[in-house]
Amino acid sequence: MPETAPLLAVRELHAWYGESHILHGVTFDVRPGEVVTLLGRNGAGKTTTLKSIMGIVGRRRGAVSFDGHELIARPSNHIAWLGIAFCPEERGIFASLNVEENLMLPPAVRPGGLSVEAIHTLFPNLRERRRSQGTKLSGGEQQMLAIARILRTGARLLLLDEPTEGLAPVIVQQIGATIRRLKSEGFTILLVEQNFRFAATVADRHYVMEHGRVVDAIANAELATHMDKLHEYLGV
Repeated sequence: MPETAPLLAVRELHAWYGESHILHGVTFDVRPGEVVTLLGRNGAGKTTTLKSIMGIVGRRRGAVSFDGHELIARPSNHIAWLGIAFCPEERGIFASLNVEENLMLPPAVRPGGLSVEAIHTLFPNLRERRRSQGTKLSGGEQQMLAIARILRTGARLLLLDEPTEGLAPVIVQQIGATIRRLKSEGFTILLVEQNFRFAATVADRHYVMEHGRVVDAIANAELATHMDKLHEYLGV
């Protein structure tokens, strides 16, 4: 039986910030309905890969195809309208807006986004705190708000950058449960993580990055047999 065609196909992707050449030919696929992680140490190029897919780096070269649409020549707003959403590590919660206003800020780009009611079912804290200033939330609640905000838009591919960074273990478990729930509802997720133990609880496959390149690909079911190699890659 043939494999499903990739929803996202990245081929020989190069990226620069000014004169700094950050990505050196990144190549990988994400198929519909998958959760795929980019693993690697700080500075490996994981976040730059997400930003390059979204078109928010200084310069990029190569091929990035989403659902048959080539993205390299498109500006970032056009890429978002095709159905890709980016949740940055810094979360981007606006201090001048309350939780509900932050949630309603991004426009819907296509049908199929979650309703506010569905989002409140997924994240009950956001209903309780809907009148609170966005930046008064805990770190975990801010991360939930950042994810919730892009679920409204109708995006089918979610790019999540270090969603568990700095969060307490109980909140990390909640984020993991959320990602598994989103996968079950048909979302496709590309996840940047340093915590491979967390990644193993949510992902189908992992790509390991070093020095701006993908250096290995590991199926989640084979993670245990590659643990020594993974420790070496990640320095843990």
